[in-house]
Amino acid sequence: MQKIVLFYKFVPIADTETIMHWQRTLCEKLELKGRIIISEHGINGTLGGDLQNLKYYTRAMKAHSLFGAITWKWSDGGSEDFPRLSVKVRDEIVTFGKPEEIEVDSSGVKNGGKHLSPEQVHKLVQARGDDVVFMDGRNAYEAAIGKFKNAVVPNTRTTKDFVRELEKPAMQKLKNKPIVTYCTGGIRCEILSAMMKNRGFSEVYQVKGGIAKYGEAYKDEGLWEGKMYVFDRRMNVAFSDKSKDIGTCSSCSKTTSNYENCANLACNDLVLLCKACTKRSHFCSKKCHKTHREPASV
Repeated sequence: MQKIVLFYKFVPIADTETIMHWQRTLCEKLELKGRIIISEHGINGTLGGDLQNLKYYTRAMKAHSLFGAITWKWSDGGSEDFPRLSVKVRDEIVTFGKPEEIEVDSSGVKNGGKHLSPEQVHKLVQARGDDVVFMDGRNAYEAAIGKFKNAVVPNTRTTKDFVRELEKPAMQKLKNKPIVTYCTGGIRCEILSAMMKNRGFSEVYQVKGGIAKYGEAYKDEGLWEGKMYVFDRRMNVAFSDKSKDIGTCSSCSKTTSNYENCANLACNDLVLLCKACTKRSHFCSKKCHKTHREPASV
């Protein structure tokens, strides 16, 4: 039986190279595939493989002095959803481009937003009503197929764009509102919520465990709508058979959650297309279409 596990831990790591080599050796021994990023601020990973081997991996992590108390997010899938195993050391485990703003101790990120369980999120909404603002901490294309109802979706292609978005007048008007940030597994909101507080946002929360844990708790019966985008071959995850498509096909405008690669082979961007429209080539932009059609220079 195969599974996928998503996890992260913010904790000071003095010797990132040693941890990187240990992680690679451990995952290779257990025949796991996926991605692990390590920095001086902690570890971030998504792994697929045999369930028993993944359980062995989690036990090895819990036995390590740095990596206890991790919240593990499990989902359907396996090693076949990843092309290879990648274990790397980076300046940030989530690239917001502001490593100097990140301070961590053994308890996690300093000055981050208050963690709310899915149940506490509902209690906050019940108590504060429409005053509560949900803010998507992911890239805009992820939010196109699933988000919290009426959420603010910043115009971002990468996490580095959030610094610019937080300084826009529309966001500045929300500084005194209760803001609930959310992302896939919670890790991006650890950084985003701290950056917001650093910029004067007064009441900032984050969904503990992210969309993944909220979906486990409420499926499609709560405040979430659509499907959860994931960075592997599955592309998206539905929380129940009641899950709806909220994305719009870029060709025919039908609802869909299906992403395809741009037909321009030199481009890495995705195009949102319904199954019927995948029979024809589609491009993410007019520029890519023009580039694709231009004859190669001799």
